[in-house]
Amino acid sequence: MEAIFHERQEGSLCAQHCLNNLLQGEYFSPVELSSIAQQLDEEERMRMAEGGVSSEEYRTFLQQPSGNMDDSGFFSIQVISNALKVWGLELILFNSPEYQRLGIDPINERSFICNYKEHWFTVRKLGKQWFNLNSLLMGPELISDTYLALFLAQLQQEGYSIFVVKGDLPDCEADQLLQMIQVQQMQRPKLIGEETAQSRDQRVQKTDQEQALDINHPFGGTGMLDEDEENFQRALALSRQEIDMEDEEADLRRAIQLSMQGGHRSEFSDSVLQNMSQSYGTPQSEYLSSEELRRTRQAYFEKQQQQSQKQGQTPDICDKPTTSSNALGTDPGGDMSEEDMLQAAMNMSLETVRNCLNTEEKK
Repeated sequence: MEAIFHERQEGSLCAQHCLNNLLQGEYFSPVELSSIAQQLDEEERMRMAEGGVSSEEYRTFLQQPSGNMDDSGFFSIQVISNALKVWGLELILFNSPEYQRLGIDPINERSFICNYKEHWFTVRKLGKQWFNLNSLLMGPELISDTYLALFLAQLQQEGYSIFVVKGDLPDCEADQLLQMIQVQQMQRPKLIGEETAQSRDQRVQKTDQEQALDINHPFGGTGMLDEDEENFQRALALSRQEIDMEDEEADLRRAIQLSMQGGHRSEFSDSVLQNMSQSYGTPQSEYLSSEELRRTRQAYFEKQQQQSQKQGQTPDICDKPTTSSNALGTDPGGDMSEEDMLQAAMNMSLETVRNCLNTEEKK
């Protein structure tokens, strides 16, 4: 349909678009139509002046705005009719009694001009097919012969005034081309505003879908930047480190608590032995059991007490084997830090293990 001339709507210049689409070319401009409207206004003023320039009717007429045009670009049916007279064309009201008496089938006409309120558009036959050349459409709309009468009746029902264009229209390229070929239209052209609104709705819908996709798959696809992925991996690593640190702190607190509880020395010793076996690669079976360690420490205490009695001295705390209570030098509620308590507990454990190893070697 590229050969068909079709002006799209600009401002309120629908009368200009209607005439140019009818004649299939840029025949009229707003300036030319304004000139015709001013000429009509002058003719009306002269008729009113015949009744006397001092009459109330004449003064009222001069104060009223023009009925043939306004600042928006609207032009009256009188302007359109006078513009068509230049080409020898005449407008007849479609539903007038005079025309209805003729009994002419609409498909035998050449063109129609339709008006509703302040909007004008053309329906014209080009070649052997009818087209709706409404300037509000994105392009010409094909109308079949069987649908033409129904289309005009629908317009009348909606309140349109329909005018039949009588006379020979100027020759045009589209009319000559469509005499030889026929057009097929698969989809009706959209209104100008309809296409813009649909594009906007599609963009909004696409944005919503992308947001939903990002929520469901935050790290999939190409939408994830390398920097964001790197930050995410770093956050996971830090999270794992925090969990490991929490586990280690829990183990340390438990070891300190066990070392500070005299009644649970054997359990702490077992824990120390297990950690040492894991740290130095030595199987736990090579070390003494907790019961053997307890007996060894008890024998060591008795030996120390015997030596002290022989010398007539009370065993000094510094000569005693380092136990959980005197190694820490304070009770659990003291002022020692956790690090000092841990160090004292480890020293006690290491000394106990060394003594046990020495005893084992002597055996």
